[in-house]
Amino acid sequence: MKVLTIREPFATLIKNKVKYIETRSWKTNYRGELYIHAGLAKISKDVKARKDLSKLYKEDELKYGYIICKCNLVDCIYMTEEFIMNEKEKNPNNFISGRYEVGRYAWILDSIEPIKVIEAKGQLGFWNYKNR
Repeated sequence: MKVLTIREPFATLIKNKVKYIETRSWKTNYRGELYIHAGLAKISKDVKARKDLSKLYKEDELKYGYIICKCNLVDCIYMTEEFIMNEKEKNPNNFISGRYEVGRYAWILDSIEPIKVIEAKGQLGFWNYKNR
């Protein structure tokens, strides 16, 4: 199964269905099942200092170095001013947990489900996890 590594707390925000759009600088044509992996890197100081974001998760629920949920990647949308403004109004918590800028891409996630965690190292970009 395809896996995407995302830094904490953003991976947990996806698992908790607070964040359903992953913002990226690159587009993807992939659609389908996807595991979300919480990367090993600890939360950066600037992210930790954001009070608006820190109220959306609990520090003790973060799982560094684990695949924590599965979902479906259903769309990849080029961000325009209109898209950004609509998303900001529609779901502020989702908005503050992403990087919304014209020219970036919004990866739309659906059917998000927590799973029994799976320890894994992670990689950049998409990578494959094979059950052993």
